[in-house]
Amino acid sequence: MPNQLQYETSPYLLQHAENPVNWYPWGDEALTRAIEEDKPIIVSIGYSACHWCHVMERESFEKEAVAQVMNKHFVCIKVDREERPDVDAIYMDAVQAMGVQGGWPLNVFLMPDAKPFYGVTYLPQKNWVNLLESIDNAFNEHRADLAQSAEGFARELNLSDAERYGLTQNDPLFAPETLAVLYRKVAVKADDEKGGMRRAPKFPMPSVWRFLLRYYAVASSSRQIAEAADTSDQALNLVRITLDRMALGGIYDQLGGGFARYSTDADWFAPHFEKMLYDNGQLLTLYSEAYSLTKSKLYKHVVYQTIAFAQRELLSPEGGFYSALDADSEGVEGKFYTFTTPELKEILGADFDWFADLYSISENGNWEHGRNILHRIEADDEFAARMGWSVADLNVRLDATHTRLLRVRNERIRPGLDDKILCSWNGLMLKGLVTAYRVFGEPEFLTLALRLAYFLLKKMRDSRNGRLWHTYKVSEGGTGRARQAGFLDDYAAVIDGLLALYQATFTRNWLTEADQLMQYVLTNFADLSVDELTGPEPLLFFTDKNSEELIARRKELFDNVIPSSNSMMAENLYVLSLLLDRPAYAERADQMLGRVQPLVEQNADYLTNWAAQFALRARPTAEIAIVGPEAGQFRAELDADFHPNRVLCGTSDLQETGPDGLPLLQHRGLVNGQTAVYVCYNRACQLPVTSVSEVRELVQ
Repeated sequence: MPNQLQYETSPYLLQHAENPVNWYPWGDEALTRAIEEDKPIIVSIGYSACHWCHVMERESFEKEAVAQVMNKHFVCIKVDREERPDVDAIYMDAVQAMGVQGGWPLNVFLMPDAKPFYGVTYLPQKNWVNLLESIDNAFNEHRADLAQSAEGFARELNLSDAERYGLTQNDPLFAPETLAVLYRKVAVKADDEKGGMRRAPKFPMPSVWRFLLRYYAVASSSRQIAEAADTSDQALNLVRITLDRMALGGIYDQLGGGFARYSTDADWFAPHFEKMLYDNGQLLTLYSEAYSLTKSKLYKHVVYQTIAFAQRELLSPEGGFYSALDADSEGVEGKFYTFTTPELKEILGADFDWFADLYSISENGNWEHGRNILHRIEADDEFAARMGWSVADLNVRLDATHTRLLRVRNERIRPGLDDKILCSWNGLMLKGLVTAYRVFGEPEFLTLALRLAYFLLKKMRDSRNGRLWHTYKVSEGGTGRARQAGFLDDYAAVIDGLLALYQATFTRNWLTEADQLMQYVLTNFADLSVDELTGPEPLLFFTDKNSEELIARRKELFDNVIPSSNSMMAENLYVLSLLLDRPAYAERADQMLGRVQPLVEQNADYLTNWAAQFALRARPTAEIAIVGPEAGQFRAELDADFHPNRVLCGTSDLQETGPDGLPLLQHRGLVNGQTAVYVCYNRACQLPVTSVSEVRELVQ
């Protein structure tokens, strides 16, 4: 008989609905049962594209004998970490406080009151059963000790960030010297030979490289940073090595586009094959920005092919994007994406030899089980020169071979699709699509972005109170259902995407929508506590005050594979303050940055999205207002440049320059009948100009 997960919408939970384990979803029913029956709780957390989650399910959770032990002694709760990041974050923090390296599957043991006392990640069946029996014995024989331990971890989880990290309230110091300190903290840990950070596995970590791009923008034109020219070149070199190696490596799907979640090795060769929307959305932004600076054809190829992948394999009929593709197919990791050498010889025929040379194919396979991962070291121009071909000739050959291989691959059993739609990840995708449109001017990118924005505001926002929903899923009957009150990262990512969309289209509604979401956040996510030493707390909680109360209410500070929600919100506040002339927003952003600055200076490599904001604020932000019939054309020409420290607003309708218009547009008109551009810094404006070349002179 199916367990209680059968009524859920999460694909991950539904995968476990027919386990013999009597799983419950997180909620009152399971938590109440634990208290009434006086049993400890197992909270098992994972996600649908997690390879080792599947392995532990096959080895333990599908086995009747294991399930009998779990059902007899525990209340068992399954959590989709993507659906309930609040629950995941609390118990991940708890496990790390226990000295256990976190990861998924995450299995945490709780007292009946939901306070944690022990946790592990993946365990083989024998070890898992032994642990279950040990925990049951400890709960019955040494309960007081477990309760004391759980109380200690609960107290740790409820420490304020000021207590935990020694944060005090400071005025932020936006200086090139501060920025140089942050750069050195990050650069020393970067791999200047293979790209990425000096460790394995290697994750893309887009916020690291976006910080370095912003550092480059400051250092390349600054006389205040010691050895500015050298460090700016180093920063750009680290970005280029990383983006080149990722784009040519096995972490990137060389045939179909899109990035896997991480590389298991230091060479970007062997990926963990799941493809996540959040990675690909952020990498669209990163590669588009890098193209605007470098004009690398490889980066343009990556952007176009990745958008094509997302449109083909992740786009829902309603315009939102699904969450992920599994690493496994037919129970084997990477089987869908890899080829045996005999397969390649049969498919490619006379083209096999040069193709094998380019993609490092070996006779016995370059990976596990005799299979090959398509992986390159040489760029197109290098390989073409070695072969005596033109780059154009190589591209024709690549297109032909890729088409043949894709035709074969598309006939295989596909990896599983996690078809829930997450608000925050779609916000990241919205920003990626809009950035790609702004840089490349491709109309289809804007069409996808507009459709996604309408979907988010119509399907994933509660019309009754204006709040966002975190997740959306279409049932088998075709009815869409939104659920779970949005978290801070949902608002942060969607606001960021909407602000980019306004600057790409000059449609004021997107800016209005972003501001309405911001006002909701400041009302419902604020920490109202006031410390007698540090004053009001500027950082925001991860959960809505109207949401379910958990054993702790946490704040997200550290940037990871996705930037922290607080760091994104600080930047959103600053941009909105400029576009809407809201000094209170800028003051709140400064308070947030001042609060975390000592932490950023100590651990910049773990707070790179915060560091990027210090880079942007090291110099005044250019406020650019474009008025006239060519506003859209001027915007497109300016967006082709790399200049991260600016905000754009504009209109072709002179009525919008009246007293009801946006502050930056008010009382701005044409110059001699021509489209005019007004460039301001810190509320001081330059004389208007009438050409893009003149604007470029003013924003150097």
